[in-house]
Amino acid sequence: MRVLLVEDETRLAETVRRGLTAEGFVVDVQHDGVSGFEAALGGAFDVVVLDIMLPGKHGYDIVRDLRRREVWTPVLMLSAKDGEYDLADAFDLGADDYLVKPFSFVVLVARLRALIRRGAPRRPPVLTADGLELDPARHRAARDGTALALTPREYSVLEFLMRNAGSVVTKQEILQSVWDTHYEGDDNIVEVYIGYLRRKVDAPFGRNSIDTVRGVGYRLKSGDD
Repeated sequence: MRVLLVEDETRLAETVRRGLTAEGFVVDVQHDGVSGFEAALGGAFDVVVLDIMLPGKHGYDIVRDLRRREVWTPVLMLSAKDGEYDLADAFDLGADDYLVKPFSFVVLVARLRALIRRGAPRRPPVLTADGLELDPARHRAARDGTALALTPREYSVLEFLMRNAGSVVTKQEILQSVWDTHYEGDDNIVEVYIGYLRRKVDAPFGRNSIDTVRGVGYRLKSGDD
């Protein structure tokens, strides 16, 4: 089982390397983001342990660029930060797991074994509907080959509509999926974002893909309508 460890704290990296070697792993250590990224590109590892704050190339940039190049090796990220937004950012960019420093070595080994058993994730399928194309792996959206500049929230609303293309979805379903199940604000926020999307994905292309179903919700045309 081959592990790539990218960690700029040399003492921590050596401690982890020795521990993993004793557990039967073959460990390659890199101490900066550029070298770590180049090593990971080779795809010869079963799992990558990746620090976030690295010299040369940030850990978030590494995992994002690996996924863009369709390198699907499982990535466990290490960070001194434990905020929910830090975790969310890591997972949104394509990380598979996350540990906060200082961490239990026993937990690290268990997480690595679980990731290796799971294997490299399959590339998420590209969603298409009515001339729209959304690539979850690269976090990109386009219409008729033209890239769309969407905010994270606009992207999430569009993704939900595309995953349910051809079906009517309610405001509440959109809120629960894109905001959260405990959102207590005005549900008219959905109308606001539908308006934003129409101005970006429909109006410039002379299209009308998002229908309003009065009293119910919204429906993205599937392209077969």
